Amino acid sequence: MAAKITKVAYYYVSLRAEPEEGYRLLARLAGARVNLLAFSAIPMGPEFTQLVLFPQDSDLLLTVARELDVPLTGPDHALLIQGDDELGALARIHQQLAAAGVSVYASSGVSDGMGGFGYILYVRSDEIDKAAAALEL
Repeated sequence: MAAKITKVAYYYVSLRAEPEEGYRLLARLAGARVNLLAFSAIPMGPEFTQLVLFPQDSDLLLTVARELDVPLTGPDHALLIQGDDELGALARIHQQLAAAGVSVYASSGVSDGMGGFGYILYVRSDEIDKAAAALEL
């Protein structure tokens, strides 16, 4: 399995769960040339949504967030895995982590429909280097 494994920082912010709130923030980040490697929106009850931002450039995201008065929490760290989509790819990743004694407490993935996949692995911050080593980063 050919895969690129990258340690990534992520930040999160809670917004009111109104359609324009998420759009407004994402549009303003794009307008400021903040490139996101990954993104997730998670409902936090009926009134709030947590946006999780994985920037290519953390310093730029933080600068823009300050200018927009967006209270980001972070950084936290995860692994971004991008590779060839093949049967059992995720099982092999988790097998390597389990063999190294690394617990994954959350993950999210997607196939691009053209033979590739992207996968975010959340591990405890004190295990991020151990996880990266287990996956031969």
